[in-house]
Amino acid sequence: MKKNMGNADRIIRLIIAAIIVVLYATNTITGTLGIVLLVLAGIFVFTSLFHICPLYFPFGIKTNKKPK
Repeated sequence: MKKNMGNADRIIRLIIAAIIVVLYATNTITGTLGIVLLVLAGIFVFTSLFHICPLYFPFGIKTNKKPK
């Protein structure tokens, strides 16, 4: 699979994931909502590490810079 995420997109996802983890750890979000958001945070981290967002492929979205 080709990489389709740029650095800004990756950083934003990692920041959102970190915020969700902190909110869950401080019991600000709990229960089912907390679990769902933790799963979402895990997906954000996974996609950020591999520079690939599967939802971008059907729509043809690419946020990475094209090589010169």
